[in-house]
Amino acid sequence: MADTKREIERKFEFTPADAETAQLPDLTRVAGIDKVAGQGVAELDAVYYDTDDLLLDAASVTLRRRTGGSDSGWHLKFPVAAGVRDEIRAPLSDRLPRSLAALLRSRVRGAQLVPVVRLLSSRDVRHLLAEDGSLLAELSIDTVRAEGLRAGSSTAAWTEIEVELADGVHDQSILDRVETQLRKAGIRPAASPSKVARALQETAPPHSPKPAPHTVAPAEGTAGAHVLAFLRTQRDALVALDPAVRRELPDSVHQMRVATRRLRSAFKTYAAVVDRTVSDPLGDELKWLAAELGVDRDQEVLAQRLKARIDALPRTLLLGPVRGRLRIWTVSRRTGSRRTTIAVLDSKRYLRLLDALDALLAAPPLLPDADRPVRGVLVKAVLKDYDRLAGRVSTALDLAPGHDRDLALHEARKAAKRARYAAEAAAALGRPAEKFAKRMKAVQNVLGDHQDSVVARDCLRTLAAQAHAAGESAFTWGLLYGQEEAAAAEDERELPVVWARAAKPKLRRRLGA
Repeated sequence: MADTKREIERKFEFTPADAETAQLPDLTRVAGIDKVAGQGVAELDAVYYDTDDLLLDAASVTLRRRTGGSDSGWHLKFPVAAGVRDEIRAPLSDRLPRSLAALLRSRVRGAQLVPVVRLLSSRDVRHLLAEDGSLLAELSIDTVRAEGLRAGSSTAAWTEIEVELADGVHDQSILDRVETQLRKAGIRPAASPSKVARALQETAPPHSPKPAPHTVAPAEGTAGAHVLAFLRTQRDALVALDPAVRRELPDSVHQMRVATRRLRSAFKTYAAVVDRTVSDPLGDELKWLAAELGVDRDQEVLAQRLKARIDALPRTLLLGPVRGRLRIWTVSRRTGSRRTTIAVLDSKRYLRLLDALDALLAAPPLLPDADRPVRGVLVKAVLKDYDRLAGRVSTALDLAPGHDRDLALHEARKAAKRARYAAEAAAALGRPAEKFAKRMKAVQNVLGDHQDSVVARDCLRTLAAQAHAAGESAFTWGLLYGQEEAAAAEDERELPVVWARAAKPKLRRRLGA
């Protein structure tokens, strides 16, 4: 069983000139710190693992097996922000626990994890206490010896200081004040983000540089360079969000799904830059992934929508076990969708998709427009997606309210997403593209709420039928159905107003077309 700890810390080191004479200053002079209590010295022995080409190190992810101290075991750390990491711990064992291996799958894939460096640390721990005796932070002075475990590696040694906020303490101003005091004593922030990063650098085996792969990178300022940079960003987001989805972090499924859609949209929008005969098969796989992830996300959104509707009703209109029936329905659907999501992330098909994205970016199938100046290509692509959306909105609004219009509005919603993503990918156009993206998001929101209402009504019919079959009143479900029907009608009235704000003549002037 693994557990997670949020680390908020800063690392420091003595400047070379002061390494012999520098001393830890009196930290009781720091505002808020009343006492510094020694906790003794612990001897730590940690072996760090990575792939042969150090994929984890490149992503600032660390994996270690450590003995000694109060937290012996396997530790996997993911970066969250500067100085902030999530540490997932698992009990000490001879082999890497499956729970941690799964969190590394999107990065490691078929590569083997091997020991790359061993750190032997003598840790002198001090507790920084408030006036009431509560623990504010832990300071440790680590005397480190690093032993490289790769062929030809060397050794290194250094002393560093770590200051980590105590569990439940989130006020980083404490670290600011401690840092000020340390700097006055000649102790500076560490140059390396982690011990293992420094160890890998200082113990690295000498070797001749590998020849660069024979690829022709598009010149800076061209459409090709811009589009490829956007695609890499979305690929990186997809890989980084995989462990977040497995850990069920808030909004992670939605963000991963957005990354897949942005990739797929970019392949279509910038078809004059990246050859679609190569990218289309990838687009099909991204569509599959987004749909599978949507099983989980769509269920969550629908449950939240129906719960909000029920919560807003007066108690006198809640006839029968309405909340209980929704809860049972939600739990049964949620259990199945969660299993589906994990099965997808564990599938060979998903790993093949990640490998294919890497291959495309390593040797991009660029077309002649890739060498053109970025602005002209981006403007043309954005306007093309706008025209596509305009046609779908016009078609939908010409239809009478009902099933056919619902389907047409759903198609318009997908076109609005693509137009929005096109503008987001066209960041080089500056504020005009940013404003256009906001207008497209507004259109997408109206169309999205309409589609959510369509889905909710289908669900409410099912719940009403189940309630009736169980001998319960279906009144409340019918009432909610009517509310959703009214909400959809309001969205249809609002759409022409929102759409008018994105008139094409204004769009052309904004983008400089």
